[in-house]
Amino acid sequence: MAHVSLPSPTSPNLRMRERRGDLSPREFAASVRRAAREIGEHVSCDARYIGRVESGEIRRPNYAYERVFRHMFPGACLADLGFTPRGESRRTAVLPAPRDEENDDVQRRTFLTGGPLAVVTALSWDGPARAESPQAQEPVPQEVVPGSGAVPPPGTRVGWREVHEVESAVRQIRLLDDVHGADTLFDRAGHTLRSTYQLLNCGTYTARIEERLQACAGELAISVGWLAHDSGRLTEARSLYAEALATARMAGDAALEAHAFCNTAFLARDAGRPREAVRAAQAARSAAAGLGSPRLQSLLALREAGGWALLRDRGSCVKALGEARTAFEQGSSAHDPEWMSFFNEAELAGLTAQCWAALGEFESAADWAEQAIALQPTHFVRNRTLYMAELAHDQLGHGAVVDAAVTGTSAVSLLSQVRSTRIRGMVSATAERMRPHRSVPEVSEFLEQYRMALAC
Repeated sequence: MAHVSLPSPTSPNLRMRERRGDLSPREFAASVRRAAREIGEHVSCDARYIGRVESGEIRRPNYAYERVFRHMFPGACLADLGFTPRGESRRTAVLPAPRDEENDDVQRRTFLTGGPLAVVTALSWDGPARAESPQAQEPVPQEVVPGSGAVPPPGTRVGWREVHEVESAVRQIRLLDDVHGADTLFDRAGHTLRSTYQLLNCGTYTARIEERLQACAGELAISVGWLAHDSGRLTEARSLYAEALATARMAGDAALEAHAFCNTAFLARDAGRPREAVRAAQAARSAAAGLGSPRLQSLLALREAGGWALLRDRGSCVKALGEARTAFEQGSSAHDPEWMSFFNEAELAGLTAQCWAALGEFESAADWAEQAIALQPTHFVRNRTLYMAELAHDQLGHGAVVDAAVTGTSAVSLLSQVRSTRIRGMVSATAERMRPHRSVPEVSEFLEQYRMALAC
């Protein structure tokens, strides 16, 4: 079995959290920028960066940040600040990992250390690849024994077995992200993606296998891109979506192109590029025009509406929302893409809430967010937490401070089950806006629960 270097499971950086004291993440980020200017450094520190430090996602700051932190806290070394000292090697993990390596739920451990991911990630088969055709008339490639290691040797024969392994990995990534969020999945899913493109670039295969493998690689790039997006790695997400789009264009795959543009539109909206969001959504709608899926057209109209909302173009936003609702009500279809399993009535309501919030109409936004919570099945913890965070934001937006605090406390109670930097950032932003109201008992309780959640 090949050895793959993997990061250690992250744990909160409580020492940096203690250094922040009573300052909000935004206030502490401002103090970091001031300290940088004092010593002639330039760092783009913001509340998101502080959150990544305190969550343990950033285990070792770059040299510029290290110099700034040493200036702020004289005499403190990286270890004193809760970071990994330079020169300390990252651990080497063996896939599959020992059963007790991670204290995580069984389903995630099974996915990350065995089954499809282990096969595709390590690319070291223990025996001949048995390529079985799904149809009797499909030619079956000859059996081969690929060499061990992370990269298949040139000329490796790729068959249906490898295609099905990649397809299964994509499904597992989507399933686990729907339930828990992206943060713990991103790194290892990235290994799977790189290995899949190695199969595509180094292997030999029939025309039918090539077509399916290209589609699989593109869908996997989008899935890993979404994990990057949801865990706050927006630049990496943009690159991965571009990779998927290039694959779609080369393969002439309209469905994959629509999916890539769909996610690009969502990313552009979150990154504050609303015009790009509108253009990408419109390109997705054009690519999907002949696919025969009203539900896909509904989602793409919502992506366009999100861009118009950020541009404060109420008329265009409302028009797109109406088109989304009309298409959704046409019902599901046999042509609906498999990746759209997340798109239900709750998601429609949640995305609609985000549009009204971006337009500044918070009472309408709160009504739609409440619908999203009521419609979402309880076992989808990630999305329930997302909708609660949205509702708390919207309630605070129209002055319902107590309601926002109660909703925020409910969201905080679920944070331990959610690995999503994006959702945690939403809760963090609400907490920061709540601080001026800390004299209200419900707000005080929310802030205390949030403080305790950060420390866990």
